[in-house]
Amino acid sequence: MLYIKSLEKAVPIFKALGSELRVNLIKLLLENKEMNMNELATSLGITNGALTSHVKKLEESGIVAILSEHPGHGNQKVCRINVDKILVDIMHEDLDSNGNSYSIDIPVGNYSNYHVFPTCGIATEKKLIGEVDDPRYFAHPSHVNAQILWFAKGYVDYMIPNMLPTGHRISKITISFEISSEAPGINNDWPSDITFMLNKSVLGTWTSPGDFGDVRGIFTPSWWFQNWNQYGLLKMLVVNRRGTYIDGLKISDVNTTQLSLTAQDNLRFRFQVQEPSKRVGGLTLFGRHFGNYNQDIKVQIDYSPV
Repeated sequence: MLYIKSLEKAVPIFKALGSELRVNLIKLLLENKEMNMNELATSLGITNGALTSHVKKLEESGIVAILSEHPGHGNQKVCRINVDKILVDIMHEDLDSNGNSYSIDIPVGNYSNYHVFPTCGIATEKKLIGEVDDPRYFAHPSHVNAQILWFAKGYVDYMIPNMLPTGHRISKITISFEISSEAPGINNDWPSDITFMLNKSVLGTWTSPGDFGDVRGIFTPSWWFQNWNQYGLLKMLVVNRRGTYIDGLKISDVNTTQLSLTAQDNLRFRFQVQEPSKRVGGLTLFGRHFGNYNQDIKVQIDYSPV
C-alpha cells in the first residue's frame, strides 16, 4: 500500500496517473504481473525511448518497481506493480497529533513470545533456521535475525518500546508491515482471518486474501524456494481517538482514549490466527530482505500531555 499523508505529497501520484498511456501501462502490468521494457513498448505501440520517461514517472511515484536484472530476461529491465492500494489520507494531520511522536523499526524476528503450529518456519536472508514445520526452532537464539516467519495457526508477540515522557498519553499508534496468509506451498486464493491485539485488547481482524507466490518478491533472496511464500501486502494499522483502521477502513471502535496508554504501560503487540475464526489460513510476516517492501515492522507513536 502507498500511504500519502497530505494532498501536497500526493501531487507526484496525481501527475503519474494523469496520462492515459501510463494508466494503460499499469493495466498491462496488472494483467501480466511483470513485463520487460521491450514487451511494454510493443504492447503500447511506442518506442523504448518514449517508454523510458513514462516508466520513470511511475517508478518515482512508487507505483511501479523496476528490476535491472531478472531470471529469464537476461539483462533486460523488468517492470511490475509495486502497490496494491493507494491511500491519500487528507485527514491525517488532525487532533491525533500535536507534533510529538517517535518511530521505531522492529525486525520480524525480534518477537518476545510465540505459540505457533505447522506449517511453520523462520529464515534469515541467507538460510533457514533449523527445520521447517518444527515450532521448537522459533526459540533458537538466532530467531532475532529472521527476515521471514510463517505459521498455520497461533501468534507472535512484539514488544514496542515505550518512550513516552512522563505525564503524556498515546494519542495514535501507526504500525505498517508486509503480511500474507500461509498455505501449504503457495495459493493466492487462501483467505485467513488475522487478528491484531495490543496488550489484552483485541484491536480488530483483517482477512488476508492469500499466500502469494505467482512471482518472486522483489527483495526475496535468490536461494529461496520458488514454490514458497514470495511476497505479501503492505498494510497499515492505525489506532486513533476514533477507532482502529486498516488502510483507512475502520475495523473496530477500539480507540486510544479507551486504551489510555501512558509512560508506565507495556506495549505488547500481537499478530494472531486462531480458531474459531471462519478462515484459519495462517500468516507470513516479511522483513526488509524478503517480499516486495524494503522494511521491517514500522511503528510510530504519537502522544500528547495527559
